Amino acid sequence: MKVQLRVCLSSFPRNSNETHTTYLWLSGQWEEIGGVKSYVSIPPGGEYAKDTVILFLADLFGPQFINAQLLVDGFAKNGYKVVAPDYFNGDPAPEDALNPGVNFDVMKWFANHGPEQTRPPLDNVLAALKEQGIKKIGATGYCFGGRYVFDLAFENITDVSVVSHPTFIKAPEDLEKYLEVSEAPLLINSCTFDERFPPESQAIADQVLGDGKFTPGYKREYFEGCTHGFAVRGDMNDPKVKAAKEGAFNSAVTWFKTKL
Repeated sequence: MKVQLRVCLSSFPRNSNETHTTYLWLSGQWEEIGGVKSYVSIPPGGEYAKDTVILFLADLFGPQFINAQLLVDGFAKNGYKVVAPDYFNGDPAPEDALNPGVNFDVMKWFANHGPEQTRPPLDNVLAALKEQGIKKIGATGYCFGGRYVFDLAFENITDVSVVSHPTFIKAPEDLEKYLEVSEAPLLINSCTFDERFPPESQAIADQVLGDGKFTPGYKREYFEGCTHGFAVRGDMNDPKVKAAKEGAFNSAVTWFKTKL
C-alpha cells in the first residue's frame, strides 16, 4: 500500500511564531456546507469514491491554520474528499496563543467553545453531507477535535476513527464506552509528553481496547520524545519530531485505506 506524502510537510511552519509563506502549496478551497464554512480538498483529477469523505476536526487553531490545511490537502492527495468544518464559528484561538509570553486565556476560550457552541455546526455539516449522498465517513481529530471523534463514534455516525494527541478523553470511562457502543475502528497517535492524554491514559487504552478486545480494530502508535501537538505543530527542524509528524500522517492514511 503506497501512501502519498505529497503534503509538503517540509514546508510546514515549525511553530506558531513563523510567518506563513507556503500558501502556493494549498489545493483546497473554502466552501459552505450546511451553512458552515469549511475547508474542502479533493484528489487531483477528481477521482475518488463519491460516497466517502474524511471529516477533519482541527485543534483549537481551527481549519484556518495553514498546517491544518496542508494536512487536509495531504489526505486528499491520498484519494479522499476531505472536509474540515469551522466548528469554532469563525473564532479559533490565535496561532500564537500557546507561545511563551503571550497573554491569552485559553481556559476562557475553551469555556466559550463548549458543546453548545461547537456541536451544532458539526451536526449541520454531517446532515448536509448525508444529503449529498455520503454513506461512509472517516474522522480524524487533533487535540480538541479528538473529543468529537469519540463522540461521533459513540453515536456510530462515523465509520472509522483516528485521533492524534486527543484532549478531554477520560480514562478509563471514555475508552470503556468506546468498547461498549462504538463500531468504528480506532487508531490513536500518541506521544511521550502529553498532559492531555498522558502515558497512563495510553496504557489504559491498550488495556481496554487492545489484544483483540475491540473487534472492529484498535491500534496505538507511540512517538517517543514528542510533545502534545506534534502531529500538527511539530518543530520540523527537529528530525525526531519531523519523522513523528510524518509517521502520524502515514499511520492515519494507512488506517483509512485499510478500514474505510
